[in-house]
Amino acid sequence: MSPTLQEDYRVKKLSRQLLPALSLLTLSCSVALAATSSLPHLEQKDGRYALMVDGAPFVMLGVQAHNSSNYPGALKQVWSAVKDAHANTLEIPVAWEQIEAVEGKFDFSYVDTLLAQARQNKVRLVLLWFGTWKNTNPQYVPEWVKFNNQRFPRMVDKDGKLTYCLSPLGAETLKADQRAFVALMRHLKEVDQAQRSVIMVQVENEVGTYGHARDFGAQAEAEFNQPVPAAVLARQKAPAGGAASGSWAEVYGPYADQYFHSYAIARYIEDIAKAGRAVYDLPMYVNNALRNPLEALAPWKSNFASGGPTYDVIGIYKAAAPHIDVVGPDLYAPDSQQVTANLERFQRPDNALFVPEMGNATAYARYIYQILGRGALGVAPFGIDYADYSNYPLGSPLTDKRMAEPFGQVFAAFRPMERLWAKWAYEGRTHGVAEGDDRAPQHLALKNWKLTVAFRMGQFGDEDWLAQRKEMAPGTEQPNGGVALAQTCDNEFIVVGQRARLRFEGDGVNAGKPSMYARIEEGHFDAAGKWIMERNWNGDQADYGINLTARPVVLRVKLGTY
Repeated sequence: MSPTLQEDYRVKKLSRQLLPALSLLTLSCSVALAATSSLPHLEQKDGRYALMVDGAPFVMLGVQAHNSSNYPGALKQVWSAVKDAHANTLEIPVAWEQIEAVEGKFDFSYVDTLLAQARQNKVRLVLLWFGTWKNTNPQYVPEWVKFNNQRFPRMVDKDGKLTYCLSPLGAETLKADQRAFVALMRHLKEVDQAQRSVIMVQVENEVGTYGHARDFGAQAEAEFNQPVPAAVLARQKAPAGGAASGSWAEVYGPYADQYFHSYAIARYIEDIAKAGRAVYDLPMYVNNALRNPLEALAPWKSNFASGGPTYDVIGIYKAAAPHIDVVGPDLYAPDSQQVTANLERFQRPDNALFVPEMGNATAYARYIYQILGRGALGVAPFGIDYADYSNYPLGSPLTDKRMAEPFGQVFAAFRPMERLWAKWAYEGRTHGVAEGDDRAPQHLALKNWKLTVAFRMGQFGDEDWLAQRKEMAPGTEQPNGGVALAQTCDNEFIVVGQRARLRFEGDGVNAGKPSMYARIEEGHFDAAGKWIMERNWNGDQADYGINLTARPVVLRVKLGTY
């Protein structure tokens, strides 16, 4: 072969090798993040967060199993639902009572079975540690803890009577819970450090107390009258304008009981998380039952779980539990205004957005677009398994494939581009909306473009024509539209969504300029992250805006001005 032919062959071979990478680079308009072999961890940049798994951003398209599906015999009902939901992550409990039924003797057979089956199904795991508290209750502690109030004290109310909840000031309770959690983390390190099936751990579950503001026992009263720690003062300002320092009552006034209880629980969780991470340093988070974000902030009045990591005390949890990475909201109120308000309150410069639980009724599926569009680490509808149990009305009354399908359709659209989407989110390129209960159009401000998203428009005809006919698109009787998009270049977008009409208009440097679509490509990404076009929308498909179909669709949209 001549030198010229050799050089030509070398160039062509190199081009073929680089083609997938170059296609990805052109699409994302940024350099891909290098993969490493580090443990899963959170990274933060400019107030945005990424969960790094296998060295690259990862988005959890998750589902959570029912509370009692955490046994080998029940897992077969879980995996089929995980598959139908097209999930890449399963959240599932590990209960203290099942690994340490006898004090000091640990049984991890369930954990080993779970790990093996997760690998077979190519699904990542988030383990939920049901220890001292599960929904504020000691249901999942071993029997040797449940019925020994002398060693493992319960909270005391104002009248000196025992409550249902274990006290966060119980030294022996903390010691025992911590020992069991450390044993679990040590076992995970031994059996999973190489494969890294487990990418995150939840410490306790929906902590706090219903009907009781805090512990009023002797030790609690003594600590309540001590000065508020400096770390808490620095992160949690007094909403009622109290003293700059002093006791809890002096600083926080009518909020003092709730805030002290939050601190006591957060400190307890910190001791567990810190000890566990010293053994095996996986990301950790707490979840919580929410207070209503639309109500004006007011002192606790038995209207939510006092002491839980509600939006108003995130500062206390950050101060008292630095080994907890994320405080996540559990969304079980389907009202669109509440969902939006909760997402806004939990997405903060010091707190990544992650929705570890939400209802599994069909109405919640549309919120995936809004959540992932906001750059969340992930989202997981609860109760996605085929056990013959339903938590209706918090979720769906269905317990079969019909329950999983609405989420599966959305996740299936995201799965081929899950790593790309996580990367774009970390770069701040993503946006999302879910159809509101008012069915009104919504607006997104993009770089040099404005986007209007309307609902119930169908796929053909302008708004006036549809209004005159008094006819809305079939299948839109209830809110079910949603759109998420990533601005991959100045004039290019990847759009994923359903049951919505999109109209772009120039803004910024494009303001006032006439524009049109260069391309509206329907397609998908392959395993290498390369865009595969299936068809180009034009004519009827684009004359009345970009009309997303009833089933989720993925589009690559390119615009231009003239």
